[in-house]
Amino acid sequence: MIAVVSITGLSLALTACGFTPVYGDAEVGSSLSRIAVTTQDDRLGYRVREQLEDALGRDARQAPLWRLQTSIDQSRRPLGRRIDDTATRYELTVKGSWTLTPASGGAPLSGVETVTTTYAAADQPYAAIAGQQDGEDRAAAELARLIRLDLMRALAAQ
Repeated sequence: MIAVVSITGLSLALTACGFTPVYGDAEVGSSLSRIAVTTQDDRLGYRVREQLEDALGRDARQAPLWRLQTSIDQSRRPLGRRIDDTATRYELTVKGSWTLTPASGGAPLSGVETVTTTYAAADQPYAAIAGQQDGEDRAAAELARLIRLDLMRALAAQ
């Protein structure tokens, strides 16, 4: 009980003192949390939007300063062949084009990122779907990370 009270008191004292991370850039970080993300309406678009909002630390309580529009194209290529000429792995390539527009108007910023990942092909239907979705999830996470880095560079340069 004493430990819980002391930890709670310590955390309140830490937040009240104005603690900020040593290596954090408050200017870019605050801009990132105020970016509204829009993606296409499909499973991969949803996963990319979810990953981007997490990576940017989206604060829905504040009005967005920027609008991020993404366009995602994916292609799947079979790799390796079994004796019956079916694929043993697939290569998933996801290309994400993004445009960042100030909510108040102004010149947009844009860029393109490409991510490639592979996943195993399974004989069982459920396992095949699960493998493909796992590959898409990994590609969405990596694409969101790369777009976040692009946005940080673009906003820091302004």
